[in-house]
Amino acid sequence: MTKAEIIDAVYEKVGGFSKKEAAEVVEAMFDTMKEVLAEGEKIKISGFGNFVVRDKSQRWGRNPQTGEPIPISARSVLTFKPSQVLKSALNPHRESSTDLEPAAATRTGGSEPEQG
Repeated sequence: MTKAEIIDAVYEKVGGFSKKEAAEVVEAMFDTMKEVLAEGEKIKISGFGNFVVRDKSQRWGRNPQTGEPIPISARSVLTFKPSQVLKSALNPHRESSTDLEPAAATRTGGSEPEQG
C-alpha cells in the first residue's frame, strides 16, 4: 500500500474531509511519527504494535569476497513488533499458544503414528 492509497482510504472511510485535507492529516501523522522516532522515543499503537529505535554498536564483519575483517559502524535501527491483535488478524486460522494445553504437544509430538 502506498501513501496515496492510505490517503484515499482515509478520505473514503472518515468522510467530512476533502482529499487535500485527508492528505494533510496523513502527512502530519507521518511527520509526527518521524520526529518522535528521531528523538529516540517509542511509538505504541494499541491494537497495532510498537515502533522502537534501537542503537547498534560498532562490530566487526567480514567482506564476503575476500574474507577480510571490516568494521561495521554504529547505527540506529527501527524495529516493529506487532501486537497480538494484529498477529491474530494476520493468522485467523491459528490458535494462540495460550489456548493449547501444555500436554498436547507431548501427546501428538511423537514420531510414531497413533494407533486407533
